[in-house]
Amino acid sequence: GVEVGPQPQGVARADVLDKMRKIVKHGLDFVQLFNEGKEFPPCTIEVFKIMEKVDYPRNKNGEIIAIVHPKLQDQDWQPLKNGDPLFLTLDGEAIPYQGNCTVYPTFINEAAYYEKKQAFVKTEKIKLTAKHLRSSVS
Repeated sequence: GVEVGPQPQGVARADVLDKMRKIVKHGLDFVQLFNEGKEFPPCTIEVFKIMEKVDYPRNKNGEIIAIVHPKLQDQDWQPLKNGDPLFLTLDGEAIPYQGNCTVYPTFINEAAYYEKKQAFVKTEKIKLTAKHLRSSVS
């Protein structure tokens, strides 16, 4: 599957649809070249690995007591460092990120994840290395 976004629920955006088409086209081009026997050289790529899902701060009754901080909103895939603002209480108090490493939040404040008790997902940036690749079928 391919998930491309962000976009609001129930909305079809031309720019997001165009990105999805390009991703699918690249995937199909790869499959065709692979099936034709093309050899792909070794490569390294940066990816984001999910570490954990982060819920909104809640009180003892399970009610949300803070919202995503404005400085974090719309900052998907951007580095979040220890001390950076994370949430904003309804009283206006900033709740900072407290972590021992830089993380890269994604799916920040997405409406589809409210019911799943997810304010965002913490990811870490890692590098993956692939050996050369060639079809063994002639």
